[in-house]
Amino acid sequence: MKIDFTFSDTIAGYVTHFNRVERSVKISTSDGREFKGILTPATYARIAQNLEEPYADATGRLAELLTPGQLVYAYGVFYPDAAEGDYTFEIKSMVFPGNGPSVYRHEEQDWWIKQIRSIGHSYLKWQFNHPKDEIDFRNYRTFLHLAGGKKGDFLQETDTVSRLVFGFASAFLLTGEDAFLEGAEKGTQYLRDHMRFFDAEEQLIYWYHGVQVSGDQEQKLLTSEFGDDYDSIPAYEQIYALAGPIQTYRANGDPRILADAELTVKLFDRFYKDAEKGGYFSHIDPITLDPRAESLQHNRAKKNWNSVGDHAPAYLINLYIATHDPKYADFLEDTFDTITERFQDYDNSPFVQEKFYEDWSYDQTYLWQQNRGVVGHNLKIAWNLTRMQGLKWKDSYAEFSKKIAGLMPQVGMDIQRGGWYDVVERTVQPGQRFHRYVWHDRKAWWQQEQGILAYLIMYGVYKDEEYKRLARESAAYYNSFFLDHDDGAVYFNTLANGLPYLLGNERLKGSHSMSGYHSMELCYLAAVYQNLLISKKPMDFYFKPYPKSFKDGILHVEPDILPPGSICIESVEIDGKPYTDFDSAALTVKLPETEERVKIKVRIVPV
Repeated sequence: MKIDFTFSDTIAGYVTHFNRVERSVKISTSDGREFKGILTPATYARIAQNLEEPYADATGRLAELLTPGQLVYAYGVFYPDAAEGDYTFEIKSMVFPGNGPSVYRHEEQDWWIKQIRSIGHSYLKWQFNHPKDEIDFRNYRTFLHLAGGKKGDFLQETDTVSRLVFGFASAFLLTGEDAFLEGAEKGTQYLRDHMRFFDAEEQLIYWYHGVQVSGDQEQKLLTSEFGDDYDSIPAYEQIYALAGPIQTYRANGDPRILADAELTVKLFDRFYKDAEKGGYFSHIDPITLDPRAESLQHNRAKKNWNSVGDHAPAYLINLYIATHDPKYADFLEDTFDTITERFQDYDNSPFVQEKFYEDWSYDQTYLWQQNRGVVGHNLKIAWNLTRMQGLKWKDSYAEFSKKIAGLMPQVGMDIQRGGWYDVVERTVQPGQRFHRYVWHDRKAWWQQEQGILAYLIMYGVYKDEEYKRLARESAAYYNSFFLDHDDGAVYFNTLANGLPYLLGNERLKGSHSMSGYHSMELCYLAAVYQNLLISKKPMDFYFKPYPKSFKDGILHVEPDILPPGSICIESVEIDGKPYTDFDSAALTVKLPETEERVKIKVRIVPV
């Protein structure tokens, strides 16, 4: 069938030729397909700008910018012409990720630091009316409108509170702004006071799903209210309850946080861990704490990516960084060994298998997921396996992560428009070339994080130029289309063409799944890997420990599990004054004997 109607779309690719006379440009996509576009008198252009930066008009610079090798996003209208299959593509607008070929604004030394600062300030304002009012988590609400206004509900979800706390703590580590640390510490304390349950008999901790608040009254919600997990205690929520507090612990060393973490890990080992067949069950019964209880119905005796793999990025890597306790290193190794052994399914699909029965047979009937692949989970496995290489190198981790990195652009990336898709069918049916999108071809902000970090971290560690290209393209799409320059922070979804999708729950800035976590985790890790391993630029990190907090008075300051010997401490300041009691290569600072909290600034440089 011949397409005989006009339609609009975006072409992402590299300029191969610009004809100044006819005002035409040829753009080649990443897979080598060439499109010719015509500039009209109304065509306008911009340079990608960071949050809180002014609009960067580039309309008058088109002839200068349209040089070979320049990455560009061209949005326009396709007009079918008389000849079969022929078309005219009139470009209406263009976005350039930088000021020339191989120049990307997101690779600037302070790009991601500025972005996390802006996102952090947005959530402080939206949730607490800060700085006008004090930070008070009694005022926290899960759901926020597009511009940050509260949606009217009175739900406080534990895992979304914790995720916001993670973001605030990460912002403090990068900027040293005390308001971010205050938000992280007050959020952690609120979680401890309102969402934590200490089982004195079992000597363990588990966390409520959340709290329903009404004035001074609150109703604790033990079991999950979220669809897939309803009326159970999912491992996922227990895992993410630790995310924010542990990132805060890295900055302040509060021993209460460490104690909570140890007793929550005890919960995992006591009730979620499958000691016989390995891994962790995804759900337990709220009364018996039994993962095999009949009451769990479709969640009975199940395992999944969240219950096995999410330990590492959510809290466990950061817990190891802060403590260097060998038991957490062992936990990490067991986690990644299990993923490597159990999740690969390349005889059947380019996507990992991430839903299992107790015996590790595949669950391909589970609710919405069935035999479907979540693009972001595959990418998340790749970058976390690569992080683990800095702690314990294994060829099996490298092979698995590189397998994912090689396959995902073919099945999960939008080669024509840029960006990463959401959920797709794991297999193609006879006669099909493309994996079908399950609900839509929109692109979620958290999936973009996974794509950016997968190739950025892997390029930083493995130095493969293909990873560099994919990291750049992924970050360029995100920074061109996901930043909300009107209301702050980032959009939930864009359409395939890059325009923001602003309907239903996907127009929110706060929800069950969105609270600043993914956007701020991205900023933190992207800044670390881009500056320290790729651009070779110094970075400053900030800490404010409690007196007599960290074991033996040793503060571990490595920003992530980076390759051994790749970074070192150049200098340390305490309360603005030079301090010399540190081990540069070991990335540790010997804390001074003091009864007051001190603020520590550590400059870390590439070796």
